Amino acid sequence: MIRALGMMSGTSLDGVDAALIETDGQRIGGFGRSAYRAYSDNEASALHGALGQWPGSEGVGDAAEISVASHAALAEGFPEAEIVGYHGQTLAHDPAGGRTHQAGDGGQLARRLDRPVVWDFRSEDVRQGGEGAPLAPFFHWACAEWAVAAGHLPPRPVAFLNLGGVGNITWVDPTAAAPEAEGACLAFDTGPANAPINDLVRSRRRQVRDEGGALAASGRADDAIVSAFLTHPYFERVPPKSLDRDAFAGLVAAVEPLADADAAATLVGALAGSVAAGFRWLPSPPEMVLVCGGGRHNATIMAALDAVLPCAVRPVETAGLDGDMLEAQAFGWLAVRVMRGLPTSGPSTTGAPGPVCGGRISHPR
Repeated sequence: MIRALGMMSGTSLDGVDAALIETDGQRIGGFGRSAYRAYSDNEASALHGALGQWPGSEGVGDAAEISVASHAALAEGFPEAEIVGYHGQTLAHDPAGGRTHQAGDGGQLARRLDRPVVWDFRSEDVRQGGEGAPLAPFFHWACAEWAVAAGHLPPRPVAFLNLGGVGNITWVDPTAAAPEAEGACLAFDTGPANAPINDLVRSRRRQVRDEGGALAASGRADDAIVSAFLTHPYFERVPPKSLDRDAFAGLVAAVEPLADADAAATLVGALAGSVAAGFRWLPSPPEMVLVCGGGRHNATIMAALDAVLPCAVRPVETAGLDGDMLEAQAFGWLAVRVMRGLPTSGPSTTGAPGPVCGGRISHPR
């Protein structure tokens, strides 16, 4: 088993998560400690300003420097980590155009930490014709297998719903032999999650998030806007499929005339509706939906999901897992897989034509 430090900064742009995991790249041996570093207002503004930009564009260099520096500052507190999985900061994602952009140089980070760093996890998948996202599904399978062995879950299919900036769902069968085995996983992005809600309260109220969903709970969703949103062609696409953070600009524009609370409630309704729309693609009904990511702290989102989904909706802690650090842990687990040449994605998770081992390894010297 290898002690790996996974690091993740998602499209919600609130900060950096770091978490230790012990793994051989296949099974989970154990979970270690974790930490979080929030972005300063200046850092968050610079990252927001670079969204949608490609390498060489204005602001991208600053965003990359912020990413490396913030991750290095957090990783220095984990001297026991033998290897680091560094996702970088997604600024733009265009798999149809054969490109994806995560700012931050893993080589620089390796030199600063004096440890090997695995990074650039998505590019190879996109190069081979995959969506390049989501990348946590194989890890979700490993988590389900671990949870079944620990007695937290029955040995039946479950779904992991990650609510970061964008939502993604992974259906897993923990009895399969490996995550790349046929029938083990199906994954895809469901639609917008926290990103439009965070952006709304950031621009209108200068807040980081709708804490606990209080603002949305005090408003009333505009059902006409939600219904129109759900006619978007994306929801008819057969998965695997993925989204850019700002793929649904029309939804954001539609809620602009609404009062703050009603706009937040409408965005929650769109989130829940998009997850429900995705259930048509799942191979079989899951035993339950395990919600991870920041969205599970929003009581209004959890209630909306519970109202529209045909199975139990529970925080991922129900399975003995840490929903705040699951994605960070995933990139530690994936780093070890890259080091050992194991697949990190495949046809059922990104639509790549075959198993893909993505990621680059940078050594300190």
